[in-house]
Formats: sequence, structure tokens, C-alpha cells
Amino acid sequence: MAESYGPDMRVSPTSSVVPAQSAPPRAELPQGGERRPDRPCLTELRLSAYAVHRQAGLPLAPLTLITGPSGSGKTSALRAYGALARLGAGASLGEVFPHPLSCVPDRAHPDAQRRRGFRIGCTADGPEGPVRLDLAVQAEPELRIVGERLTSGGLVLLETALRDPSRRAVQAAWHTAGTAPVTRAPLPDDRLGTALLPLRVAGKTDGQRRVLAAAEQMVVALRSVFGCDPRPGRMRLPVPTGTGRLLGGCDNLADVLWRTRTECGRRHAQLVAAVRAGCAGPVADVLAEPLPAGTVRALLDRGDGGRTALGRLGDGELRYLALALVLLTGPGVLEVDPVGEVPAAMQTLTVLADNLDRNLDPRQRTELLRLAVRMCERGHIRLVGAVSDASWAAGVDGVTVVHLEP
Repeated sequence: MAESYGPDMRVSPTSSVVPAQSAPPRAELPQGGERRPDRPCLTELRLSAYAVHRQAGLPLAPLTLITGPSGSGKTSALRAYGALARLGAGASLGEVFPHPLSCVPDRAHPDAQRRRGFRIGCTADGPEGPVRLDLAVQAEPELRIVGERLTSGGLVLLETALRDPSRRAVQAAWHTAGTAPVTRAPLPDDRLGTALLPLRVAGKTDGQRRVLAAAEQMVVALRSVFGCDPRPGRMRLPVPTGTGRLLGGCDNLADVLWRTRTECGRRHAQLVAAVRAGCAGPVADVLAEPLPAGTVRALLDRGDGGRTALGRLGDGELRYLALALVLLTGPGVLEVDPVGEVPAAMQTLTVLADNLDRNLDPRQRTELLRLAVRMCERGHIRLVGAVSDASWAAGVDGVTVVHLEP
């Protein structure tokens, strides 16, 4: 293929050289710049050779809107972020990329060994400073990781490479700074090595402790991700009572309202205020009503004795309500996999919302953006949303807009 995707990459993942058919994303940063995060979080997504992307570096702020015409790669960028998050949580390569050839750049030709693949990466900022992760994946003839690099302050802390294609392992070397400068050992070729380091590194030397701190920062930043794309058609139906944890499609919104309405009166009051601002007609409360056979449905209390079942609301109202609920809750309510050994106060939930503005009218977009800015400013939640047109958000304080070109 024209550009190498393996561990001995000669093209820097942050190179500013862009092929003629592509253009780097342009970012409109929030007014006043960005402050250093006190909790680990991703500040850049790199799509070096992935789907339609070439040498793309997407800046990620507390509230980021990715925009561009159809085919510019908005959805694929969110999928790459979600893939890194799942790898950071310990998922296998096959689970994360069930159709890996769709990630290979278009017109990428196989090399002499019939290999094709893709490259993605990210930067996580936090107490350890910026930590970079770059990953090279072979999609064919076999799905496997062929190269991984974790760096901090210009120092390579972990590097892996596929040395023997007949073995299902990569050769890893991590920084030791003890009697030996590095430690070498095989790692599986279907797992993210960074996520495995806490199980392999003893932490006896300063170098090993630096490796562990950087790996932990990256893993904490990657996990606690909630992919959200509300499906109004399913939200209209009564649902069985269950865990009270919101699914990505928000199908079980009524069950979650049944739980959250009694757990936190202050947050519920904020939700009611948000729904009142974005839905037609008066709204005095948002209720969950139990039905026979162990099901529950959601309703709007109109305040005059009348109630409206969610099944009668429009698609825009339902999507707006669901997204407002997501922004006002947290990992304990959403179906996410937080880092259990790290205190919640040190974690940040990142919401990935494809088609964020779908079905929303101008008033709903404005109110949802206002709510998102307010919640993201607190530092406990971040939002990365894909929108077809971000002109309605341009210039809003606290919003970073990243423009993609086809």
C-alpha cells in the first residue's frame, strides 16, 4: 500500500502534510482558550489512515461539535473514538472491529504480503501531562495489532511490533530505567497493550512508575464513554422495569425516569425545567407510570390535571428529552463501564452523540446547547457531537467546532 501502517511508520501521526484529496479539520476554539484538565480526558483524536481520513488530527474540547458535508467522515470519527474506548476497557480487537475492512482507507492497496490496515490514535491530558497513544491495526489477511506506541514528554514508554507473523503475539518493550533500560515480553496481538500494562509492570523503578501513571491516565480517559443516538420509535412504547441504566438508544427512558425521579429531586427538577424549555405546551413534571405486567411508561404532567404520554410527542421532542436526560445524569445512570478502581470524582464521562441535531428545531437546538455548555463547564461530563451544520453553534462561548472536508 502507498503508506505504511505498521510499527515502523515513517509518516508521523501528527504530520501537517496532507494529501491533495484531503484537508485538515479546522477548529473554532471556545472564547478564552482551554484550561488544563484536572481529570484525565482525550484532547485529540488522530485518524492517520482510517476510513475516509488521512493525517487528520481532531482537537477535542469539553464540548466539541464535528461538522462537515455528507461523506466527510463525521460518523467514522465518532466510531474511531468509541473503538479506542472499548479497547481501553479491555475488549478484544474482533469485538471492537467486527468489519475491519470498512476501516481501511479507500484505495489502499495491499503490500507484497497482501496486508492492509489502518492507523488511529489519541492524546490524553491530565495530571501526567499529554500522553499519546498510536495504534496500527492489520485488517487483512488477519485482524491483529501490528504496532502500538505510548509516549509522554517525547519518551517512548511502550512500543510493540509484530516480529513473527506465525505467532499470535507482538513483541513489547516498555520503559524501565532500572538496571535494564527496557523490559521486553510478548503481548497478545488482539488486545491493547496499554490496558494490559498494570498487570505486567511491577512499578519498582521510577521508570516503571512513570509507565504505569501514563497508562492509567490513558485508560481512565478512554473509558466512561457513552454512545448516544436516541430512537424515538422505541421510546414511545412501555418498557419492562429493569436496572434503570439508560441504553444508548434511550429505548428504556421510561424505566430510567422511574428510578431518577425518586433518587435525586434536584436533578429531576433541572430535567423538568429543560423539558419545559424545549417541548411544546406547559410542562409541570415528567413522570413514570407503572403498568400491568411489570412495565412502565413515561408521561408529561401538563399541570392542569392533564397528562401526555410520550408516545404522542414528536421525534424532535423525544430526542431532545432523551439528550437532556443524558446530560443531567452520570455514569451511575447510563450504561457505561467506568474505571472501578478510580474515584468517580477523578473521572469524566464523555458522551458521543452522532446526528446530535437530528429532528431538533431551532429552539430545541439552542436550549440543548445551552444545557450542554453549562454541564460541560463543570468538568464531570464532556460531549462530542456530530452535526450536519454547526452554523447555529458558531461563536457560542464554550463550544469548539471542528470542520471536516471530504
